[in-house]
Amino acid sequence: MLGRIIEKVRIRLLLRGEHESLALRDHFARRYQVEVGLYSYGCFDPWRTPRRTRIGRYCSFAKSARILDANHPIDALTTHPFLYEARFGVVPRDLIDPPWLEISDDVWISHNATIAPGCKTIGRGAIIGAGAVVTHDVPPYAIMAGMPATRLRFRFDAETIAAIEASRWWELDKAGLADLVRRSPAAAYHPGAETLAPWIAARAGA
Repeated sequence: MLGRIIEKVRIRLLLRGEHESLALRDHFARRYQVEVGLYSYGCFDPWRTPRRTRIGRYCSFAKSARILDANHPIDALTTHPFLYEARFGVVPRDLIDPPWLEISDDVWISHNATIAPGCKTIGRGAIIGAGAVVTHDVPPYAIMAGMPATRLRFRFDAETIAAIEASRWWELDKAGLADLVRRSPAAAYHPGAETLAPWIAARAGA
């Protein structure tokens, strides 16, 4: 009990630099097998973000969003975790070894959304709507909603998505993003092949 309290206090202190703290990210990677890219936030909670979760940069997690790492086995004698988790002392080792969940850059997971074990990949730029239950992989830039979640549409047309991918803006640090907003506000707030082209060219020539 004391160890849990100490750990909660430690995380709370580290969360003061949630967007950029390398110490916070190193702690979660080593202790919880949760890897989080810079500027992502809302995911530093071992109860809501289980082990073997890899999160890209600039992701936004609502405080009520949750990832489930495994289903209870319905074909066993009991669905109780005594039968498959070693920490209860019934079995000698964990019998469920979930694969890594890969969440790419700039993913927004909204309030009360649930990522179920059937989902192994959430593509870059995707949005998971409030209350959605995601049971399968999510393609890049898809907007998902419902229970089970289905794709409503893509955020942008194919040409715009290609331009955004070519920009690789998520590799920028905060200062670089501020420079993009200052130099090319149209590219930042109304991205498209035309608005992004000058900035992509300028970055390539830098």
